[in-house]
Amino acid sequence: MINHELPLTGLKGVGPKLLGKLEQLGIYSLTDLLLHLPFRYEDHTRLTSAADMIPGEFIVIFGQVSSSQALRKGGLIAQLVTEQSKSEIAICFFKAFGRVRSVFAQGQWVLCAGILRENNFGYELVHPEWKSANNGQLPVLETHLRPVYRSCEGLAQASLRRIMDQALMLLQQGHIHCSSLYSSYSEKLSICLPDLVDAILYLHRPDGHCDKKALEQRYHPAWQALLVDELLTHQLSLYHARCELDQQQAQTITIAYCKQQEQQFLENLPFNLTQAQSRVSQEIYDDLARSRPMQRLVQGDVGAGKTVVAALAALAAVKYGQVAVLAPLEVLATQHYQTLQCWLTPFGISTVLLSGRLKKQAREQVLRDIKSGESQVIVGTHALLQNDVQYASLNLVIIDEQHRFGVEQRSLLSQQASKKGKMPHQLFMTATPIPRTLAMTLYADLDVSLLDEVPKGRRPIKTIALANQRRHEVIARVRENCMNGQQAYWVCTLIEASENSASLESSRLPGQAAQALKKILDKELPGLNVGLVHGRLSGNEKNQLLTDFKEHKLDVLVATTVIEVGVDVPNASLMVIENPERLGLAQLHQLRGRVGRGSVQSYCVLMYQALLSEQGYQRLDVLRESSDGFYIAEQDLLLRGPGDLLGARQTGDLAFRFVDLSRDDYLVRFIKSHDIDFLNLIKEEELRAAKERWLSRKSDAALM
Repeated sequence: MINHELPLTGLKGVGPKLLGKLEQLGIYSLTDLLLHLPFRYEDHTRLTSAADMIPGEFIVIFGQVSSSQALRKGGLIAQLVTEQSKSEIAICFFKAFGRVRSVFAQGQWVLCAGILRENNFGYELVHPEWKSANNGQLPVLETHLRPVYRSCEGLAQASLRRIMDQALMLLQQGHIHCSSLYSSYSEKLSICLPDLVDAILYLHRPDGHCDKKALEQRYHPAWQALLVDELLTHQLSLYHARCELDQQQAQTITIAYCKQQEQQFLENLPFNLTQAQSRVSQEIYDDLARSRPMQRLVQGDVGAGKTVVAALAALAAVKYGQVAVLAPLEVLATQHYQTLQCWLTPFGISTVLLSGRLKKQAREQVLRDIKSGESQVIVGTHALLQNDVQYASLNLVIIDEQHRFGVEQRSLLSQQASKKGKMPHQLFMTATPIPRTLAMTLYADLDVSLLDEVPKGRRPIKTIALANQRRHEVIARVRENCMNGQQAYWVCTLIEASENSASLESSRLPGQAAQALKKILDKELPGLNVGLVHGRLSGNEKNQLLTDFKEHKLDVLVATTVIEVGVDVPNASLMVIENPERLGLAQLHQLRGRVGRGSVQSYCVLMYQALLSEQGYQRLDVLRESSDGFYIAEQDLLLRGPGDLLGARQTGDLAFRFVDLSRDDYLVRFIKSHDIDFLNLIKEEELRAAKERWLSRKSDAALM
């Protein structure tokens, strides 16, 4: 889309200082500039009627100054009698510089525009835009809506519009190539949308008769053109990547060779597989039996039993080579190692943990065992991704909590292994249920399996919502719980009190800080061991605290949301979550899932600030009434949107410029129904140009 011969500094008026301002807005190229679209518009094309003069709204008025009064310190207040309503509106300037005093002298005619305010004496405009009309003739009004752009300190709207005008001129004259993916095939696929160039030009400079609401709420055809093009680019890039991967060769793994071992494995388990676990395991076996690399995502609700499914896959694959299991936290990797070692050792399978805490000599021995093939199942964290880890024959990569790894990290193990021969199969696992619309878009390159059944005998967690004023009752309940030999989590959204004032959102939603709470609980719970874990601790410190809690050296663990990842502590039966109004439903469901893993009844207490909004109460009701993670995720998507659901848009996953998957789900469904048609029709150079337009930023470049 961009003309590489013309950098932003090639535009008139863009020097180093202004370039720095543009970069603050994420504008590094002409593409970025043209896609920096208005977030609202001001209508300077007509005078505002008396009926439309609503406080808080933008208005344009024309009238005669009936009186003018100078104020102290250079201020000015004038009364303007409008032509529209013949009523007076006060025009206020705190500093009346230059011509302002003469323009707003009594008897002068003036055109003014600004946000209408209401005070004790009537209506007013403060520091409005103005245009003098000494002859009483209405000045010529503008023909297009005036765009208002997201800006930064030191970059005025007028400057941004002047720069944008130059870029739009280059686009209009054809100096910047821009062709939508769908334009050549719109008739065949029944898409009636404007060309991408026309859409961009219109969104920056819409005519005065347009549907302003449709523009600002993004359902105007010009907006739909951009949304369809962006969605198509992301989807086809993922499909293209999947097609390229399907051309690779993987080791064919036939389950028939280890059917007897599988049967023995299942008999050794202290529980029976659910129907969902059996179904998903068979889907994995079918993938492993093919010569193309498996790319499968297993979505499991909290406690649905992903680990045993992963173990069955490892049991099948290890006969043909090595298996790597990647986890985001060392304590979780250790947990997986202990579980897999217990389950797989009876079959003579060597399982090893590659930990960042290993001393040099022990680490070197582990690396030698991996390189020689003596270690068959290798469990670890990011340590598995380091260059000095060399595998003898890696056949299967299992990535747990895969959304916590970037796109490049997730593919690194496979790329390393493929250099030695065949591409390994990949199994991704997540305990974050993802709504169907979101999964179709984010994981279009993966086959998806659902573990939508909780093992029998597991008691549902009882969830209670209490106002913060009842804190003393909650502390008493924690004391009783721990005196009975159980353990408790207490989750805070802040580490220290100063974070309360860090942002407007924080000041609107005050929260209990973890450090302060730790001191309170130390005092209120004598005789109990209270620990504190948060994101500012080193990896070793966090792992030690989580291990101490798992080994019951701590009775209560005060924590931030770092405990969201699935560490298994069966003895923990009480979860208290401070300020649940600050968190998404899906995240709350994940936190709640840290308890309820033992045989006793478990409880989750949501301790909210009083005076919640109606939506706040509605969100808590969803969590109290349902333990279905997939339903909760759908509600979270509706109430908060995909960004909040995924937590800063999942590290490394697709970050859309404009698409909102909750708002634009109808477009997702349309594109999904035609994606294969598009893939077969669109030429490679067209897709490459679209990737440059939409994916040339941040981690999206991994799909380039």
